[in-house]
Amino acid sequence: MLCAAALAFGLAAPLPGQAPALPPPAPTVASPPALEKAFEPYVEAIPDSKVRFEMVPIPGGRFLMGSPENEAGRRADEGPQVEVELGSFWMGKHEVTWNEYDLFAVARRGDAPPPPPPPSGADAITRPTPPYADESFGYSKGRQPALSITWHAAMEYTRWLSDKTGHAYRLPTEAEWEYACRAQSATRFSAGDDETSLNTQAWSRKNADDQPHPVGRKQANTWGLFDMSGNVAEWVIDRYDASTYAQWPRPAKNPVALPDDKRYPHVVRGGSWDDEPVRLRCAARRASEPTWNRRDPQRPQSIWWLTDATHVGFRVVRAVQDTKPLQGLRSRVTRQSP
Repeated sequence: MLCAAALAFGLAAPLPGQAPALPPPAPTVASPPALEKAFEPYVEAIPDSKVRFEMVPIPGGRFLMGSPENEAGRRADEGPQVEVELGSFWMGKHEVTWNEYDLFAVARRGDAPPPPPPPSGADAITRPTPPYADESFGYSKGRQPALSITWHAAMEYTRWLSDKTGHAYRLPTEAEWEYACRAQSATRFSAGDDETSLNTQAWSRKNADDQPHPVGRKQANTWGLFDMSGNVAEWVIDRYDASTYAQWPRPAKNPVALPDDKRYPHVVRGGSWDDEPVRLRCAARRASEPTWNRRDPQRPQSIWWLTDATHVGFRVVRAVQDTKPLQGLRSRVTRQSP
């Protein structure tokens, strides 16, 4: 079920007295006073490795989520627009790379020592089974974004990362993702309305030469996030529902469409290197589907790897203060899931 009454973060930005009129003004954003010194960019070192990744602070505030009815390329599931209030969070400066993901995935395949057993009563963190074919699809690894990762695998990675670092990492909610992508803009793309403005920030079918690219090669948006549009589309926590926004209260505080135990559909955002620019709009939504794994001959099919979705990856977030529905949230998908 949708979490229609999701609780607000304890450190949300101040609220104006009235909801913004259409078209919306720039979002109201402010770093919480108690976090002025601590709420800064930081570099996380993954223990027992030389791998590091950067996190960017995104101050909470309000914004208008979705697209107006007259936006070029708009689809019906991008509305009705809804005012959303979010708390502050950090977001990965880049999409999760193979350098990062392989620390989690390769250990299961004998290339690293197995993890110690969990304490009594603790949930074991499962790791990916060996992929059916080359998981990088010949695009190489290293600083390339991890791709063809299932939603379940992305969720388990964030759980593993939280256990390794002691910080509560997770996938972004759909609302957090769009807020971060817009970076205080109200245009089709964070860089503007015209598709030509997209070239400075994104890899799409127009300029990617039929392949993903190492993260961070284009310009960042105004909040310092790279590849929010294009390169690989990105998983979010939310279960996909075309009518999601109509079900949220006004304003919606930290909304999320909580997932269930089904493999599909979940939401991916941002578009990819294999998409036309219209799919890279800030408001564009896409639902995952079984065809993304149609060439997997295993029965049941893998819950870790996708054979036909080289356009899908993910990035991580860490909330300043998570709402109760998101605290300890984990994937309920199993091999028996429909």
